[in-house]
Amino acid sequence: MCISELWDRLDATTQRWLAENPGCQILPRTVSAKISIAAGGTIERDRHGQMVLSKEDRDFIAAKA
Repeated sequence: MCISELWDRLDATTQRWLAENPGCQILPRTVSAKISIAAGGTIERDRHGQMVLSKEDRDFIAAKA
């Protein structure tokens, strides 16, 4: 699932963090956890709980910023 599909489900704090950090390629586990909750637990995260953003996700976030 893409960030663009989840954007409206994310809380304002998470949206703001993403917009303030548009170049981030690997999200911290706290942000990844909030995105996973918004996606109903279907987001793939690494063993550290982090999430890698695709180029499309980064482009979408940069446009929102």
